[in-house]
Amino acid sequence: MPENEHEQRMARPRMAAGALFFDAQGRVLLVQPSYKPMWEIPGGYIEEGESPLAACRREVEEELGITPAIGSLLVIDWAPNPAEGDKVLYVFDGGELTPDAGTAIKLASDELLAAEFFWSEELDQLLIPRLARRVKGAMVARAEGRTTYLEHGEPARAIPGDNAE
Repeated sequence: MPENEHEQRMARPRMAAGALFFDAQGRVLLVQPSYKPMWEIPGGYIEEGESPLAACRREVEEELGITPAIGSLLVIDWAPNPAEGDKVLYVFDGGELTPDAGTAIKLASDELLAAEFFWSEELDQLLIPRLARRVKGAMVARAEGRTTYLEHGEPARAIPGDNAE
């Protein structure tokens, strides 16, 4: 196959990175964008030449005005979208925000209307379904101290014969 045909078939996913932050009660921080109806997690698209972790740190600082330590990777989610193409989404552990860090949040006024903590039981009403699945999967991964691979926000299923248990 000619090289240019191979290049045309290679995936060029859009990538984004975000963080989950928690309060002392275990509620997760969500942000309310001004440009769409549902809530989101802090984060955004990765720029060319930028690592997912660097993008997460940059987006958190841009959106919330804080620079907390960003912890381990919780989730990688492959989320194809017919309208927008394939996406690969990374969710990192932002840890527990201290009350001082919480009060230090300064929202990007051109992007966000609010930042609030919510219980996991509220996520299905606040987030689009695949993001709700992704966030809940990340919360489980955090509780279990591991990283999880998801597809469409769901744990990937082992394919018979791939030697996966």
